[in-house]
Amino acid sequence: MDIQYLSHSYVPSQISHLYGDNVHILNNPLSLSLLSKLCESETKQPEITRLLTELYKSLVYEVVAAEFPRIRVAIPTRMYPHSPQAVWEGDVLEKKMNTVVVALARAGLLPSQITYDFLNHILSPDHVRQDHLALARSIDGSGRVSGADLYASKIGGSVDGTIVLIPDPMGATGSTVGQVLNHYKQNGYGVPQKALAIHLIVTPEYLHFIKAHHPNVKVYAMRLDRGLSSKEVLQTMPGTHWEKERGLTDHQYIVPGAGGLGEILNNSFV
Repeated sequence: MDIQYLSHSYVPSQISHLYGDNVHILNNPLSLSLLSKLCESETKQPEITRLLTELYKSLVYEVVAAEFPRIRVAIPTRMYPHSPQAVWEGDVLEKKMNTVVVALARAGLLPSQITYDFLNHILSPDHVRQDHLALARSIDGSGRVSGADLYASKIGGSVDGTIVLIPDPMGATGSTVGQVLNHYKQNGYGVPQKALAIHLIVTPEYLHFIKAHHPNVKVYAMRLDRGLSSKEVLQTMPGTHWEKERGLTDHQYIVPGAGGLGEILNNSFV
């Protein structure tokens, strides 16, 4: 075997921060360029869908490469009839890894379908499942987000021993991811081997919630938005003054952010 193909961990290019080892904020100039276009007020359908599709494809590539298990294979190539040395040996993804993709109505539906379709191509489709959950922000009397209410779900079985992926574009407060994982656990669906929250944008508040309530969740995001922090805080490495970092308005919308992506994706502003 060629030594260059011995097992090596894959680590995506990411920014430096002090949020902990389970947080991965990618550092990809192409993705940031596309994401900035997605967030512009002039960008509407059908460009919104096209950009979201490209962004989630590249995001899921990185997550799968970094987080999914691998196995050693030896594969004869088309040159094998001409040379007995034409066998490539190295590590590839374990195709029989049981995987669950969570589809969240409504902003998470398209990201989930992109993720699900991709996994069906690279893994054994018999081991890939898509669950559906309908959630919405719950609002208190002052108009602040108080959590996430679950209205309906269609779940295909246990998540014990699986990798669960939660593709949700905006990681604002953490209540949605928390509700998803609590629903599986509290209703007898088990606990996954690994839970991966996959976002375009996250806030410091979101990361604080996940670390406090679901510390085993691994978070992947393309961008960290803490635009309501002071000028002094913005000049420090993310996480240095975590308690002073702020990316949410009083009504829990992200700044700089992208606006209500669920509304924009569906042209339904309710």
